[in-house]
Amino acid sequence: MNDRSGQLRNALVPIISVVLGFILGGLLMLATGYNPLLGYQAMFRSAFQSSISIGEILVGAGPLIFTALGFSVANSAGFFNVGLSGQALCGWVASIWVALSMPDSPKVVVVPLAILAGAAAGALAAAIPGLLRAYFGTSEVIVTIMMNYVLLYFANHIVNNVMAPTIISNKGVTKIVGTNGLLREEWLTNLFGASRVNMGFVLALIFLVLVWFLMKRTTLGFEIRSVGINPFASEYAGMSSRRTIVISMLISGLLAGLGGVVQGLGTFGNYFVQGSSISIGFDGMAVSLLGNGGSVGILLSALLFSILKLGGQGMQFAGVPSELANSVIPLIIFFVGINYVVGRALDKAGEHKKEKKKREVRTVQSLNHKQEGADLE
Repeated sequence: MNDRSGQLRNALVPIISVVLGFILGGLLMLATGYNPLLGYQAMFRSAFQSSISIGEILVGAGPLIFTALGFSVANSAGFFNVGLSGQALCGWVASIWVALSMPDSPKVVVVPLAILAGAAAGALAAAIPGLLRAYFGTSEVIVTIMMNYVLLYFANHIVNNVMAPTIISNKGVTKIVGTNGLLREEWLTNLFGASRVNMGFVLALIFLVLVWFLMKRTTLGFEIRSVGINPFASEYAGMSSRRTIVISMLISGLLAGLGGVVQGLGTFGNYFVQGSSISIGFDGMAVSLLGNGGSVGILLSALLFSILKLGGQGMQFAGVPSELANSVIPLIIFFVGINYVVGRALDKAGEHKKEKKKREVRTVQSLNHKQEGADLE
């Protein structure tokens, strides 16, 4: 397969996955007695009904972009970071803690410090499975899954028992961060009809470019991709696979932590005790896979997921239950998960087309030979 056909295949697989997800979701609605056309119409009408809803789409996409980038970097190094939820949670708690602890400081000081604290907390949480994988060969999947629970309950402990009472509103809930610590800007809020849109989405766009540059235009990015492809050959070429694994995991956790920062300082403005792992971690994995790990693909996938989540609420106005409305995203994830099957189907279709063309060429050549023989006689 040449580069051009390979690029076309990589672009078609996620598109087909999304289409199949919508089709199967529609079939589920039909099977349960609901009109899928009316349901999807209500979904997109709800998602794009006003500037406020468009702003909310951007609000939902911001954290997903960060967690998707975090997963993409780790995946490029050859391992699955399933701990994005816990790392994002660390970023959320740390940023809120710092912002609430500086109520009288200027915004130009509080916001950068809170962002740095959240990024550092996410990186620190990711360093543990990174070091265990690099030096002891442990499975990063098992370690990161276990750490999601550890970090979840550790974060709840911090809010309930460690934070100063002056920054706690109720049991397990912090106070709202003042305007000096939020990522929201008045001009941006007014632009989108008083929605919760904030600078977190702008920050996510910046990091899309930075991560692309890191992975495609720097020596470190080359080493990360090389170790992901073949760590033994990378070691032979003089690269330290251990160092690269730890660094890539730190970057992955840092990005996930920033997703938590945006969730905290941008979307909610406070922290409250969580009963389970936050969804932006696992959704970010799906966004990264759907976007094929590329910056443009991640951006489009994050926007799509945000549209589906927001529009899914509007489907209930068309009489479609929330359970069915929320089934489209898992179906898309399912088809992304079996993208090998989708890709193989495309390859088979391409091979069949090429074979048919070859048969047509051979038929034409045979007819030409027969015609030449007849002319000679």
